[in-house]
Amino acid sequence: MVTTVMPTYGRIDIAFERGEGPYLYSTEGRRFLDFASGIATNSLGHAHPHLVETLKQQSEKLWHVSNLYEVPEQKRLADRLVANSFADTVFFANSGAEANEGALKIARKYQWERGAKERQEIVCCTSAFHGRTLTTLSAGDNETYRTGFGPRPEGFRHVAFGNMNEMREAMGPKTAAILVEPIQGEGGINTADVEYLKALRQAADEFDALLIFDEIQCGMGRTGKLWAYEWAGVEPDIMTLAKGLGGGFPVGAILASEKAASGMAPGTHGSTFGGNPLAMAVANAVLDVLLEPGLLDRVAKLGDIFRTRLVEIAARHPKVIAEVKGKGLMIGLSCVVTNADLQGKLREAGLLTVGAAGNVLRILPPLIIDESHVAEACDIIEKVCAGMDAG
Repeated sequence: MVTTVMPTYGRIDIAFERGEGPYLYSTEGRRFLDFASGIATNSLGHAHPHLVETLKQQSEKLWHVSNLYEVPEQKRLADRLVANSFADTVFFANSGAEANEGALKIARKYQWERGAKERQEIVCCTSAFHGRTLTTLSAGDNETYRTGFGPRPEGFRHVAFGNMNEMREAMGPKTAAILVEPIQGEGGINTADVEYLKALRQAADEFDALLIFDEIQCGMGRTGKLWAYEWAGVEPDIMTLAKGLGGGFPVGAILASEKAASGMAPGTHGSTFGGNPLAMAVANAVLDVLLEPGLLDRVAKLGDIFRTRLVEIAARHPKVIAEVKGKGLMIGLSCVVTNADLQGKLREAGLLTVGAAGNVLRILPPLIIDESHVAEACDIIEKVCAGMDAG
């Protein structure tokens, strides 16, 4: 008999009743160091006082009015995102998949409005993940996720991530845009190098295409800068956000240059819940914290410390961990053992992580951790690796 909650997830047999900072407490009373962060979503940990107070205050004033009316907190958040990015304008959605769907529409509409109606193709990368809707599954590169879901939306080509020769060969008079994650999350913490991102910008300009960066997982301070593209000094035409944007509250966003958004007019796109007062209040509160002086520098520094210690652990346990990847607090362990096995044993020892493609284990702690939490996690990883060596 089917479960009342549709069985689309392979759930782990743990339930949590509360969270506090980087810790989660199960219904059985166990404490876990949460370095999965709801898959990079609880960017400020659990029950952050500023987010809790903001949500309480907003919940007593206004939840939803639709986008028929002005939403002052939406305007305030858009102003702040524009002021701190390449973008000139923002559309608010509910999720990352919805943001990526909107970004693809914006790119195709831009080309259509300028008379290049044949430019509908989006060039994407292998190992990419852009969401679970039918269209974003086509933009992504996981055949398992697509199987059984009927005709595949057309207009997507895939080339090897990091390979500019393949990228340029795929581009032509039908290309509307390039869609790339500066750091692939679900794909296995694959980091695009600076020269690759610069070459993408150059190719997009050369072929009259737009450049879309999916920063749904790597954005919002995860790498030690507000946006991952800042490390390369390369600006996209469109960027998508979600996950850390709401610190655990469902919200997504599409940031675009004025040029890229020039085809978007009233009626061309919309969302019932996107940008509602609750989501906007919380996202503004998240931004309050992320923009505090020194926070992003601390993320970068902690990321360096963490990776250095993990590289040392990997060197001591080469039969368990082959490589440490990533940037800032977006870290991947390429496993020699199965990533699911390592993830399970870390969980038994009190550390939560999340798997990724390519037998990689993702470590995505909240951005509010300090060195004591890094030390606690490394002690657990060291002990678990030693146990797996002995086994």
